[in-house]
Amino acid sequence: MHIPDGYLGPQTYFPLYGISVGFWAIAQKKLKKQLSLKHVPYLAMAAAFSFLIMMFNIPIPGGTTGHAVGTGIIAILLGPWAAVLAVSIVLIIQALLFGDGGITAIGANCFNMAVAMSFVSYWVFGLIKGRSEGNARLSIAAFLSGYIGLLVAALFTAIELGIQPLIATGVDGRPLYAPYPPSVALPALLIGHLFPFGVVEGLVTVLLLKYFLKHEPDLVYALSNPSRNRAPLTPPSPLPSPKRLRAGRPQGRVDKSRNDCRTDTRPRGEG
Repeated sequence: MHIPDGYLGPQTYFPLYGISVGFWAIAQKKLKKQLSLKHVPYLAMAAAFSFLIMMFNIPIPGGTTGHAVGTGIIAILLGPWAAVLAVSIVLIIQALLFGDGGITAIGANCFNMAVAMSFVSYWVFGLIKGRSEGNARLSIAAFLSGYIGLLVAALFTAIELGIQPLIATGVDGRPLYAPYPPSVALPALLIGHLFPFGVVEGLVTVLLLKYFLKHEPDLVYALSNPSRNRAPLTPPSPLPSPKRLRAGRPQGRVDKSRNDCRTDTRPRGEG
């Protein structure tokens, strides 16, 4: 599902770069206010998990490959904005260091698998879960959040590839970029992600959610108050200096004639 270089024209990848950069900027501001230091290691582990699961690219009929992403479970555990940044970092590293996805297509790949999938998975989970806390309802919500989120990411990828012959052709009428129309691109990408990759994504989401509900229930963002236990990632205010503390003390002499050793603040010329 990683789009390589040469398959998208500038009419497509420039706007998607702009959209992705906008989401990155908003996500950075939101996480700076909401994400606590306790959750930073989990964010790093989420990115590592997504990197690992996306490395298993399996060829599917239609001349493309498919894989799970892990965005759904990250959005449920840490929130959609955290998932946007975590998965985007993974996709950028894959494009720059491993050639998995094109550099010109970074904006498109991040929009499909980090932005769109994060929010779709999070919203699907919340919609199906409702106010229920039952294990069966949570499992169904988790499965469908991962499954539908991956299908939406594949759908956006297919649309972006399928419109290229319609918007970018040479003087002879031949496509300049991806040559496959929507009638080819849509089934090629969607069929493989309907099964088995969508099912794998859903099962991974369910299993990991069950694990965290058992061992770290307070971590699950989608089941808690987002502002709870999420102090801003800013250093604490400095303590007052010893000079300031001394400046605030009352000046005077100790009255040794009294047993309670209270401070005598009378002028020195009196009694």
